[in-house]
Amino acid sequence: MKVASNKISDVFDYYLGLLQQEYPKHEASSNLYLLFDHYFKLTRFHFIKEPDQRLSESELLKAHFGVKDLLTHKPVQYITGQARFWGFDFLVNPSVLIPRPETEELVELVVNDYKAYLGKVEILEVGTGSGCIAVSLSKLIKNARVTAVDISSEALDVAARNARINDAEVVFLQVDILNPSEHSKLQKFDVIVSNPPYVRESEKEFMQKNVLNFEPGLALFVEDENPLQFYDAIAAFGKDYLTDNGHIYFEINEAFGKEMIDLMVNHQYSNIQLIKDINGKDRFLKASFNPLKVF
Repeated sequence: MKVASNKISDVFDYYLGLLQQEYPKHEASSNLYLLFDHYFKLTRFHFIKEPDQRLSESELLKAHFGVKDLLTHKPVQYITGQARFWGFDFLVNPSVLIPRPETEELVELVVNDYKAYLGKVEILEVGTGSGCIAVSLSKLIKNARVTAVDISSEALDVAARNARINDAEVVFLQVDILNPSEHSKLQKFDVIVSNPPYVRESEKEFMQKNVLNFEPGLALFVEDENPLQFYDAIAAFGKDYLTDNGHIYFEINEAFGKEMIDLMVNHQYSNIQLIKDINGKDRFLKASFNPLKVF
């Protein structure tokens, strides 16, 4: 790849043309702006105000390798090592999922239910990954005491760093929620929240390359024969570890709304609500284990 000029406007246009061979124009442009902002602190404003600003040879080399990675469909967040979630900055790498916009809606459900709560709120996140949910809840809910668990030590390392970066108090523990013998590491909680693996193996063929080839399968996929295994395990766990007024919140596979309601009924939860995301898909479920509790 060779750029005719080192003016930022020419460099941007050249690489945009290359990226449009692999991405829709809007996505190509958005990814490229993120790269330029990360590497050179050049915002969209700079391209309007100072289009003739020039990049050095070393800066051009950074742009070259960044675009080269994008052309392999490597997510831009893994290239920059950063992602935004609920207005906070998070470190990300291939050991953790990149935070999704719909997961911000999951956080919003919990925040809306507890933002005015005056007492201490003990919150557990199961499958924390980057820690984006746990850290955000710690920052957004007054008097929240947050514990987050994951089976991956690499993910927990990233999550702990993100808590430090965002000045959030979160206790991180390595726990396999599918193994009941490890549950004794935990206490009672007022809230359990989880966005566990829920994509069926058979759905891989419909997924984009940037997800399938780069994001951790451990955090994404479940066997077709048992697609609700994590929800089943967490719901069973909640019966013993939720307080009397406790609530459980899930992000779910849109294809299993009815099955999720049936699962929670079978586990004797009440006040079960299936909630659509901003795109109108069945994406969240919340419930209480106290039959007298009404949301």
